Amino acid sequence: MATHDSTAMASPGYGKQSAPDQRPRAASDFTHLPAREAYLASLVDRLPDGAAMDVKTLAALQPHYGQMACRTALHRLSAAGHLRRVRERISSRDCRWVFRTYFSRTPRSDAWWAHFLATGEASTAAAPDPPEERTPDRTPPASAAYAALAGLGLADSRLALSAADCAALEPLAAEWLARGTTPALFTAALTASLPPDVHSPAGLTRRRLIDKLPPDRPLLQQQPARIVECTDCRTPCRPHVLLGGLCRACRGNEAIIPPPRRQLSATAVRRHADRARQAMATPLRS
Repeated sequence: MATHDSTAMASPGYGKQSAPDQRPRAASDFTHLPAREAYLASLVDRLPDGAAMDVKTLAALQPHYGQMACRTALHRLSAAGHLRRVRERISSRDCRWVFRTYFSRTPRSDAWWAHFLATGEASTAAAPDPPEERTPDRTPPASAAYAALAGLGLADSRLALSAADCAALEPLAAEWLARGTTPALFTAALTASLPPDVHSPAGLTRRRLIDKLPPDRPLLQQQPARIVECTDCRTPCRPHVLLGGLCRACRGNEAIIPPPRRQLSATAVRRHADRARQAMATPLRS
């Protein structure tokens, strides 16, 4: 009898990858979601890492929802903080990429996902980090490069930069971080051996960012390169501009905050989970 373990491996679909620091499974895991999203989330939660979870595969794994319904459900699971889609380079020595969908049964905020996808580390321990209400025109959080530049003035007042200076120098600082420089090493390198008087903090910082740029060390990278995609249209974007995992265009097509939803009881969620397990144990339709 065919099961998902032998038929749903990602080739070349969006293979599932579990996010770190999730709570143990509980009957209340998906009670905040509508019935359809709760059912499909229970199904995805029980898929093994590496299993395909594109809309065609999810529609074939269960008898209740077709491809369009699965696509809408993934859209809303992304907005609720349960998943992000990425293209990920698996080796620093070549240009091979894989497509993965990071899934968390614990809902996470945009800031949590941005931090995790940039560093590979969870920003909290095991505690949930529920997404905040999102509005289409909310100002995105500052990037790590911008924050590193803004922190120079705290380390040494002679390199105090304005907001405009940080924005202008952000691309140069981002290159440092992309080459494996930590924020602490960045600050130490930029503030070392400063002259007694600095008449142009922005000019001196720009000069140092260019002259002291560290070498590219691809073989020392511990985290694979990742390109985060919009859950709906799959357009590559920077993590901090994807609110709810959706780009600006897709946020304009459908409200980010899911419509008012019926709260599910723990019994209903257990029933959905049982249905998901039964669907996964049923041979796929030919």
